[in-house]
Formats: sequence, C-alpha cells, structure tokens
Amino acid sequence: MAIYKFRITFEDYDDVVREIDIKSNQTFEDLHKAIHRSTGYNAEKSSSFYVSTDNWLKGDEIAYLPSERKKDRVVLMENSKLSGFIEDPHQKFYYIYNFDRPYDFHVELVKIILDADPNIEYPFLAKSTGEAPKIFESSNAPVADPGLAAGAAAGEFDFLNEMNFVPEDTDELEAMGDMGINEEERDEDEENEEDEFGDEFSDNDNYDDDNHKDDY
Repeated sequence: MAIYKFRITFEDYDDVVREIDIKSNQTFEDLHKAIHRSTGYNAEKSSSFYVSTDNWLKGDEIAYLPSERKKDRVVLMENSKLSGFIEDPHQKFYYIYNFDRPYDFHVELVKIILDADPNIEYPFLAKSTGEAPKIFESSNAPVADPGLAAGAAAGEFDFLNEMNFVPEDTDELEAMGDMGINEEERDEDEENEEDEFGDEFSDNDNYDDDNHKDDY
C-alpha cells in the first residue's frame, strides 16, 4: 500500500507548515480531519479541496458538508479516495477551510512512499512547524455596549465603567447621599461662596465710612 506525503501550508502564513503521511486508499475526508487535528480547528465546517494546477488555479471540487446549491455539482470527500485524483507525482490541491470564515491552504504531494510502516497509524503527522493562527468563534466573541463603545471611541473616560460599576450600586450611592456622606463637600462649597462675596465687599469697607463723613 503506497503512502502519500502531503505538505500543507497556509496561503497567508508561509511559516506554518504541516506534513501528513496518509494511505493512498484513504479519503479526502481523512486528510481534511488530519489537517485539523494538527491545527486544532473544528473539522466540522464546510470545506473543499480543488484539484489544482502548478499555479494554484482551482479545478474540480471535492467538498465536505457542501451547501444545498452545491450538492449536485460536487463530489464528496467521504466518497473520494486520494488515489483517484493523483495524476502527477507533485499533485497540488487548493484547499479552503470553513467557507463562513475561510482559511486557504496549499496542499502538495511531495513524496510517494511505496510501503506503509506497520507501526504507524495513518493519517500520520510527520512534521509540524509554526502555530496555526487563532480562530475566534463569533458566538464566543464578547458583545460591547454600543454606548460604552462610542464613548471609548471618542477618547472619553467612562468613570462608572472604569470603577467596575454595576446597576445594583445605584441604591448604595443614593443611600450614601442620604446619610450625609456628601454633606461635607456641600458645606465647603457654600463656605467658599460666602468667602468670595465677603472678600468683594470687604474691599469697600472704607467706602461707606467716607460717605458718612461727608454727610456730617
């Protein structure tokens, strides 16, 4: 039984490389799932291999979980053995993972090993270089309050948010006011206002005295 060694790279991340050894009679679904055991991605996503030219131009499509409109126009990975699509010792496949949030890969046959190793379970990850980029599922993404986001975008300091304010704190803040915790600040403000008025009239103390002297 021949073994195919495929070299898999991200189209936009050349430093992330996987090499997978797989039996020639295994399917594209087996290869698809082996790739994502090595990336850590969820394999249960709509994805496709395309028979490719040397310049990565896409040809016939081999699909996993295809959409309704595609079902009658593609062959399925689970029904497609790798050997049925190998026409070149350096056969290439263009691979798109997860059409909802796609990543594109280049898959190239780099070696054909004539005999399988009885001690290896295939598909087998022969080489792994670089960490696959993280994927954040939209369902797990934090949803920001539009009001807070607008304030942050304008560069405003959101006092309540920065102080970890929660709605239940409202009653506590009101209670603090009722207990007179803020009365001292109010008294200081009133006292400052009185001082300002006092200073204004104190400058004119001699004015009244002078007027009285003129009357007499």
